[in-house]
Parts: sequence; structure tokens; C-alpha cells
Amino acid sequence: MNNKKIVFLDIDGTLVNSEKKITPDTKNALMRIQKSGVKLAIASGRPSPGVIPFADELELDKYAGYILPFNGCNIINYQTKEVVYANTLKMDVVRKAYDTAKEYGLEMITYKGDRILSETDDNPYLLIEARINKMEVEKVPNVYEAIDEPPVKCLLLGDGDYLGKIEPEIREKIGAGASVFRSEVFFMEVVPEGLDKAAAIAELIKKTGIDQSETVAFGDGYNDITMVEYAGLGVAMSNGCDRIKEVADRIAPDNNSDGIAAVINDIFPVA
Repeated sequence: MNNKKIVFLDIDGTLVNSEKKITPDTKNALMRIQKSGVKLAIASGRPSPGVIPFADELELDKYAGYILPFNGCNIINYQTKEVVYANTLKMDVVRKAYDTAKEYGLEMITYKGDRILSETDDNPYLLIEARINKMEVEKVPNVYEAIDEPPVKCLLLGDGDYLGKIEPEIREKIGAGASVFRSEVFFMEVVPEGLDKAAAIAELIKKTGIDQSETVAFGDGYNDITMVEYAGLGVAMSNGCDRIKEVADRIAPDNNSDGIAAVINDIFPVA
């Protein structure tokens, strides 16, 4: 008998197709299991404004689902809008991240409400982040000085090949107090130390009384690896990175081929 009680979903490359849309078959499968009592939780590196449209489309408010934006640095009960868990970076860590970005010729951005703070308004990777999250860019002379309260995360932007080469050095330079990893080849996340999607899942299920074995997680990217590895059933999309496929319990068809629906309909058969 299937004992799964909650399904965690990454967004980009997983829940949505290459047009950034949830396909009808995937939506139908997810709505069906919610109606049967299975919870959904959207766990994404995106900030909250970039997660909300998909939470609304899947009616997480009606079915008491959760959103875990910023790679799980926030956990929000989407029905009550209660912040179940929150964590932020210490400002000395933000300072190190900012100085390191300058040293390596990278752009550092962060978030303030529904805006992205940036020192440029034409960086191509910044424009990707603004577009997919439908957020306005506030251009400021100095990102660090524009921060008026500790942020949930910072994002370092740069060419993927370059970031791949310098990632270990960046991690060492920023040091204790932060977890540093890539969510996309051109995005390097800086979040509170020890915080990733797996840690967020552990925090949420502890609060809700769900066992680790009762969790399912779908992902495709570098920042989904810990989540897929931790879940009772970890599912990698076939379009995902090689590393996530190595740790997954099973591989789903790609995000343009209703991969989520295929697995959901298998593990939660239609009655």
C-alpha cells in the first residue's frame, strides 16, 4: 500500500515545461492526488513572487499545501500564509559574498520585497531572473549598502563555465555561515549555512508529523540533489543533471513529456 503523504516539486525543469507552463496532464495528476489527501509542496530556488503563480494554479491554498521559496530558507503554509520557518544570512556573510563577487568580476543581486536589488539593469542573467519571477529590478549604486535587513539569500551571476571553475574558490572565500552552490549553471546561490532543500523538507515534516519515508521529491538541478537524495522516493527528471540521476530512486520522463504525471500516476494509481 502506498504510504506517501507529501510530494515536493521543484519548478524550473521539473514542474514546468520549457515554456514555463504546467502541462494539463501534469496538473490533472497533481490535482487528483491533492483531492485524495496528499499534500503538495513547491520547493524552489525562486523567491516567493516566482513561486506564487504556480501555487495558485495548483490551488495549494484550498488543499493546505506549502511553498518553500529561496531553496527552503522560508517555509510557508499556503492556506494560512503563516511562515512556518524562516532563516536569513548574517550581514558579515553578505559582506564577504559581495566582496568576493567584486573580486571575481561577478554580479551579486539580492531581494527586497517584490524587487531585485542590482547594480546593473542589463546583465543577461539578471534579466533571466527578473523575467522568470516577474519581478522589477531596482538599480542601486551599491547592493550591499542598499540592504536594510538581513536577506534570505544572495545570487552571484556569471558565465556557467567560469562559475564551474571558480565555485570551490568562491565557497572557500565566503567561508562559514553560508552554503554556496549552483542552482543553474549561471546562478550561484549563497544561503544560510546548512540550509538546502533537504534541510527544509526535514524541518517541515518534523513540524507536521510526516515521516521521511512518506515523502516524494521531484527535481532536475544541482540545488535539487539533496532533496531527491533525502526523500523517501527521490525522482530525477530525465532532463536533469547527471549527479541528480545518480542519487535518484527513479528517473522520470523529461519535463516536456509529462514526467511528473507519469510517475504520479504510477505510484498513486487511478482508482
